[in-house]
Amino acid sequence: MSTLKNLLKKKIEEFRPRITRLLKEYGKVKVDEVTIEQVINGARDVKCLVTDISYLDPMEGIRFRGKTIPETFAALPKVPGCDQPFVEGFWWMMLTGEVPTMEQTLEVVEDFRKRRQVPQYVFDVLRALPRDCHPMAMFSAAIVAMQRESQFAAKYREGMKKTEYWDPMYEDACNLLAKLPAIGAYIYRMKFKCDTPICSDPKLDFGGDFAHMMGIGKPYDDVARMYFILHSDHESGNVSAHTIHLVASALSDAFYAVSAGMNGLAGPLHGLANEEVLRWTQNFMAKLGGQEPTEEVIRKALWDTLNSGQVVPGFGHAVLRKTDPRYMAQREFCLKHLPDYPLFKVISMIFKVAPQVLAEQGKAKNPWPNVDAQSGVIQWYYGVTEYSFYTVLFGIGRAIGTLANLVWDRGLGYALERPKSVTTAMLEEAAGIKQ
Repeated sequence: MSTLKNLLKKKIEEFRPRITRLLKEYGKVKVDEVTIEQVINGARDVKCLVTDISYLDPMEGIRFRGKTIPETFAALPKVPGCDQPFVEGFWWMMLTGEVPTMEQTLEVVEDFRKRRQVPQYVFDVLRALPRDCHPMAMFSAAIVAMQRESQFAAKYREGMKKTEYWDPMYEDACNLLAKLPAIGAYIYRMKFKCDTPICSDPKLDFGGDFAHMMGIGKPYDDVARMYFILHSDHESGNVSAHTIHLVASALSDAFYAVSAGMNGLAGPLHGLANEEVLRWTQNFMAKLGGQEPTEEVIRKALWDTLNSGQVVPGFGHAVLRKTDPRYMAQREFCLKHLPDYPLFKVISMIFKVAPQVLAEQGKAKNPWPNVDAQSGVIQWYYGVTEYSFYTVLFGIGRAIGTLANLVWDRGLGYALERPKSVTTAMLEEAAGIKQ
């Protein structure tokens, strides 16, 4: 058993009594109240999910295992000669809550190398799909096609103790995660680069190998590492994370669950937001007609946008009450590597001007930019100009946090998720307006 898996086993066994005690001794303690508004509006802010992997702090942004984004990037071992950390080290931290040493990180790098080969039938499935299929449909299909490889499903059929569920789920999680860069890059090269796939390089880490298979030189390897870590998790309530948790709560394996989560991520209100922001920004830039994006020019253009009844996409967040730290991490990368890129200069000035304009308008609760306001410009700069592929990049990253959650879900024996529904008449009766 690997060092990581041994440590994880120890932590799961130490954690279980906490859950048992909460259920047995404090199960009836109330932690929240539900309003009619929350019932109708998608259970927003209802505290009914548990995760120790990440937490969204309104003022500090996402915390990964208690660490802010700057703290996370500062703590993790970095790839030699690069600015960004190993994704494999981040995987260790997400599973255990501990920052790995370089030696421990390299152990995971080697483990993932052994797991990264994608079965040929997965590529056959992709090639059988019409080439005009959306990349996310391809990505989801490739993941669910590998369900036959599930060790969890096989072990469950054979019979095993509930306390052992986490072990084959861990194997499924590692096997699936290690393969996702190759699947994503294959889809990209097959669909957008004249069907010219590039083979994996066994000498490279998770992010470096993805950049290699995409056919993009340095520092795109650092872009990949940064992007995957930033998009890895966002609590359990977002559509992709919640879907994966929900499907797996039926003891479906990781392949079924993650494929389902990717289908949720593909929605315009979730993973497609970065595509919409970039498209809007490019159209906004075109309307400037080549003018230098000064503060005065951008301010007028933003007011013209708002006065015409449109919104400024990429600004505002359901939870955050400050600039998204994921935005700032990518902004820092842009300031270092592409400060004079015209599209970034426009985005940078929008970042400076938009919060004040939105505050003056008075309609936005949070006028600060979120991660989607920045991420597309970096991909565009490095030649990934196919909007529809951006959500696949998001999906590879999101798998990290959600798979870590699945391992812990099975380790702690969380139950089948089965909320109770009410009728509209019941809500009307509760409101005192029964028809």
